[in-house]
Amino acid sequence: MSAKNFTLEAAAAANIQTVGSDKGSQAVHDLVVAYQANRRTGSANTKTRGEVSGNNKKIFRQKGTGNARHGDKRAPIMVGGGVVFGPRPCDYTKKVNKTTRRLALRRVLGDIIAGDKVVTVPSFAVEDGKTKSFIAAVSAITDSKKVLVVAESFDEKTKLAGRNVQEVLLMSAAEVNVEQLLNAGKVILVETSFETLASRTA
Repeated sequence: MSAKNFTLEAAAAANIQTVGSDKGSQAVHDLVVAYQANRRTGSANTKTRGEVSGNNKKIFRQKGTGNARHGDKRAPIMVGGGVVFGPRPCDYTKKVNKTTRRLALRRVLGDIIAGDKVVTVPSFAVEDGKTKSFIAAVSAITDSKKVLVVAESFDEKTKLAGRNVQEVLLMSAAEVNVEQLLNAGKVILVETSFETLASRTA
């Protein structure tokens, strides 16, 4: 499988728009932060003294015991009592507009292409659906430890062969995001993905 380096000139010829290092860094930061925030479940939850099970009975009489005065056992100072200002279910979702997303994608594509991290291949498929064949196919293109393969789509045999290879990620051109591009040591672009990437950066 013949692979060749993808240059900025080749990207321009394929109508994939990029920007240089003088623009878009904030957009990349905002988008990556949004991806990470949107993965948070926000499900941490503690009970206040009003939610802890138990009654309001005074645990011992006010005077004469030699102990500090206390009310019910659900008070925050008591073991098993409520929690003051503890975490509550929260939505951490952040929204990023389309213009910012497009600018971030242009910037990251420009950076990785300029850094010689992108190679192109005419096609990528593993016909026998075997993991061994999948690893051999990727190794024939690059020896990088973290590889991202981007195509218009993948057949079921190729998905089956690559699903257990943690170092290689298969993504369609319509779904690949900035964070995945940044994390990859090498990006393999299948030529079928050019049109979709061009439309996403237009």
